[in-house]
Amino acid sequence: MGNPARHIVAIASGKGGVGKSTVTVNLAAALRDAGWRVGLLDADIYGPSQHRLLGVDPSVNPEQRPEHRLAPIEAHGIEAMSMGFLTTESTPMVWRGPMASSALAQLLETTDWGALDILLVDMPPGTGDIQLTLAQRAQLSGAVIVTTPQDIALIDARKGIEMFLKVKVPILGLVQNMAVHVCSACGHEDPVFGEAGGLQVAEDYAVPVLANLPLSRAICEASDTGLPLVDQHPESAEAQSYRQAAAALIECLTQQTPPAAPLMSMSDD
Repeated sequence: MGNPARHIVAIASGKGGVGKSTVTVNLAAALRDAGWRVGLLDADIYGPSQHRLLGVDPSVNPEQRPEHRLAPIEAHGIEAMSMGFLTTESTPMVWRGPMASSALAQLLETTDWGALDILLVDMPPGTGDIQLTLAQRAQLSGAVIVTTPQDIALIDARKGIEMFLKVKVPILGLVQNMAVHVCSACGHEDPVFGEAGGLQVAEDYAVPVLANLPLSRAICEASDTGLPLVDQHPESAEAQSYRQAAAALIECLTQQTPPAAPLMSMSDD
């Protein structure tokens, strides 16, 4: 298949619970504000969340087009596709790995994305079938790893990095989420999940830290309302942190050579 975008970037974590989906949707909004045409593919087949983070009404379904193609859902200037648009929130996807991988390939390849500058792929946790399918079916420009400074998250972040390197996908950078909590009453900064752990991982793998994002109630509340914080509080310090990450990602992408053809076999180490 041809690439649906000039750049396809996987946003991954290796571990759940680090705020990866929230980072992805706000990064998408920040890239849009920078003038990029942005698509967002929710690759979490079992537990999609981007339909909620984008505030898409549950009654809205993708338009069916000829040859079994789908029109993406436009939300806040972002073209999006997710299993959350195709099923109800109470419907479990009781599928084995190959079925989930097939569903991802269909969402990627049968969506009429249009002319995109970048397609962000919100990856599920782990290093399994979905990750390998994306690496095999798309020409990835690279991956961004989201982690918190906590040791238990960093263990899985390293596994995520190693997995992408194994399938020849470059690591564009690392986002350290929930790096510090700033008290809304007094302004005291408290690194509740530890300090600088993500910075050490970035140093070990010689990749840049795209941003250190705060642990913030405003981010949580914006996510629950279905409007990215970058849109809801555009002048906030939190929004500026996401814009910093977007600017750093743009710099990485504009400096790299075009991505190689997708890896179709795991035999090449």
